[in-house]
Amino acid sequence: MEEKKFDFNTIIGFGLIFVIIIWMMYNNSNNEAKEQQEKAKTEKAAKTSVSAIPKETTTTVTDTAVADSVKIQKLQGTLGSFAYSATLPSAKENFTTLENEFVRLKIANKGGYVVEAILKKYEKFKKNSGQLVELIKDNNASFNLQLQTKDNRVLNTKDLFFEPTLTKVGANQILSMKLKAGANEYLEYKYVLAPDKYLVDFDIRSQGLNTVLNTSKPIDLEWDLKTFRNEKSIAYENRFADIRYEYEDGKNNNVGLGKDAEETPEKVSYIAYKQHFFSTILLTKMPFATSKLHSNNLIKDEKVDTTFTKQFKTNVPLAFNNNELDYKMSWYFGPTDYKTLKNYNRNLEKIVPLGWGIFGWINKFIFIPLFGFLSSFMGLGIAIIVFTILIKIAMSPITFKSFLSQAKMKVLRPEIMEIGEKFKKDPMKKQQETMKLYNKAGVNPMAGCIPALIQIPFMYASFQFFPSAFELRQKGFLWADDLSSFDQIVKLPFNIPLYGDHISLFPILAAIAIFFYMKMTSGDQAMAQPQQDGMPDMAKMMKIMIYVSPVMMLIFFNSYGSGLSLYNFISNLITIGIMLVIKRYFINSDKIHTQIQENKTKVKSESKFQKKMREMMEQAEAQKQLQNKKK
Repeated sequence: MEEKKFDFNTIIGFGLIFVIIIWMMYNNSNNEAKEQQEKAKTEKAAKTSVSAIPKETTTTVTDTAVADSVKIQKLQGTLGSFAYSATLPSAKENFTTLENEFVRLKIANKGGYVVEAILKKYEKFKKNSGQLVELIKDNNASFNLQLQTKDNRVLNTKDLFFEPTLTKVGANQILSMKLKAGANEYLEYKYVLAPDKYLVDFDIRSQGLNTVLNTSKPIDLEWDLKTFRNEKSIAYENRFADIRYEYEDGKNNNVGLGKDAEETPEKVSYIAYKQHFFSTILLTKMPFATSKLHSNNLIKDEKVDTTFTKQFKTNVPLAFNNNELDYKMSWYFGPTDYKTLKNYNRNLEKIVPLGWGIFGWINKFIFIPLFGFLSSFMGLGIAIIVFTILIKIAMSPITFKSFLSQAKMKVLRPEIMEIGEKFKKDPMKKQQETMKLYNKAGVNPMAGCIPALIQIPFMYASFQFFPSAFELRQKGFLWADDLSSFDQIVKLPFNIPLYGDHISLFPILAAIAIFFYMKMTSGDQAMAQPQQDGMPDMAKMMKIMIYVSPVMMLIFFNSYGSGLSLYNFISNLITIGIMLVIKRYFINSDKIHTQIQENKTKVKSESKFQKKMREMMEQAEAQKQLQNKKK
């Protein structure tokens, strides 16, 4: 047998093979680790790229440039050149907030417009105490420009993404929202919010879009708003909600309160979506050439329709200038307060309905300054009372003349009735003799009417002033928790047509006061008016009015602002007091009778009016006699 010997070369061979195997295993493991790291990096980059693209246009391409290129090609079919804007990081649902002491505005990337406008100093009606007034929220508003491209596309800016850039210059916050068609081609909305203002500068301009948009036609601006309820009585609030606008260099008008009301004014410089005490206004320095304004009432059943009051819509054209848009505009989000609006010097105070002609003058130059002064250092309820007292004292000389005239006519009534009986069959002669009696007695039958007519504008002005007085909002007095709304003391379990489902106390007090006032004066007024042929008896008419007037006060004022009812209550009380004082200390029927008899003995010259009336009567009498002769 051959003896086996130890083979050293074999051992070396096996060792080298083992080393090679170990090296190969290590090298393969290292390569796999590197491949895993590279794969992880690649997947992470792909995820980052995908997250920056809206879901509807995501892509798994890892190269950003290639992904954007693919995305642009995909969107160009619908967006054209504005597909570029959809590739930017801002092309996602996001918002930018502008805020100062008065307002908080939220502007959306999508559409570039205000999607939330909250007034920080005012709360909704007391039932929702703590909830701030929201003019815009939860998609109740939209703002859109309808773009027409050169390749016949129609694009709506409300559906496109803008790129926001927020800066601060001094105390002003400046937000630029750009809808881009390229790096240097864009449509820009620019917002500038200053401190301590409700007014926000708002510019619309374009740059380099003449190759993208059809600039031969104006762009349609569409602005819609559904107004939220903010007050206790939605029906009362809705009565004062409408579209107000300024047009043709300073003229003012409103669209109306009815269903589907519409106006098409030209050269419009501002459009105000006015609620009762708050407004959203769009102003422009370059007037809109034409406009279409539409208002619709959303309240059909005030028990069911409790969220919105009106639907407002505006459509105006924005014209290109040298192939570019350039409009300097402003937004106002704030109270419909006369003084606040007037401070902006843009005629915005004209949206406050103070009445036309003399009624508006009384409110502007008497009521607003006087009430503003009183309310600056006393409670609103006390200010209304003092305000009413001062107005009635100022009107007392006119009231005195009216009562004095009634007293004179009452003294003359027996003689007037005697003339009426004597010339019963000759109305013209009766009228002539009556006029002679007035002239001899020194009595002017119109003297009692003129003072009453003078007081009517002040009464009507108060009906405009108190519902518009922003100062009264949520200010209480006695049992009334809000002088701008009704002062409910009893909630009824049912609804009474015309009256409502509650009982207010101030209208009841005002109705009682006007009842006693008319009860005290109706006799004198009936006696002061001579009976005319063919006319109903004045005493009967006055008796009916004694009861009709208080009932009307109860019905129509039950849902009105309690500040107006308080004013009417105090006004009637003061009038009763003044009347008692005048009758007791200033008017004596015996003295008046004596004075009239003395006047009859004096030779009096006719006034121009009396002379004209006498001549007209004489001519009429002569014509009548001539006609009788011909017969």
